[in-house]
Amino acid sequence: MKQDLVTELINALTILPGVGKKSAQRMALYLLDRNKDGASILANTLKEAIDNIQRCSYCRMLTSNSLCNICSDNSRDNKSICVVESPSDVLAIESTGGYKGRYFVLLGRLSPIDGVGPDELGINDLIQIIDQDEVKEIILATSSTVEGDATAIYIKDHVKKAKVSRISYGIPIGGELEYVDGTTIARAIEGRVEINVD
Repeated sequence: MKQDLVTELINALTILPGVGKKSAQRMALYLLDRNKDGASILANTLKEAIDNIQRCSYCRMLTSNSLCNICSDNSRDNKSICVVESPSDVLAIESTGGYKGRYFVLLGRLSPIDGVGPDELGINDLIQIIDQDEVKEIILATSSTVEGDATAIYIKDHVKKAKVSRISYGIPIGGELEYVDGTTIARAIEGRVEINVD
């Protein structure tokens, strides 16, 4: 016997991260009972996105064009590239409004156990871009995990013509030291900066 479509919709919604059965039920019932127009817009947009979204030919960000909005923006600093692990990292950095350069999305981090090496991350493409575009600065914004650190070190060792820096990790603003884990405190001390008083 074929499963009821309501059940299928609920099960389909549970594939989203952080969405359990109860949340999926609330979403499904809301879309079906109270917002069928919204459900249609969601379904059509999702279908169009699946059919048309690809990787940017320069930075590997998700886009519906050959170049993403960031890479096609002539006001961006073409001599600075921030290297991140995922498209969500690009969105997080962009939300701050504090970085005006370009990006390169690795789509992961080095993990020999999982079969993820430099080729899978496009590191050779990154090095080629750095050399061709005469990039002056590489900002490594990989995660502060063993694999993220190994990825950052590997890239640093292969970049010859640009200044390489790593984003700092440390105490969150408003954070109390007694509630912060030891690794974070150690990284904060290691990445300390001098206070200049004028």
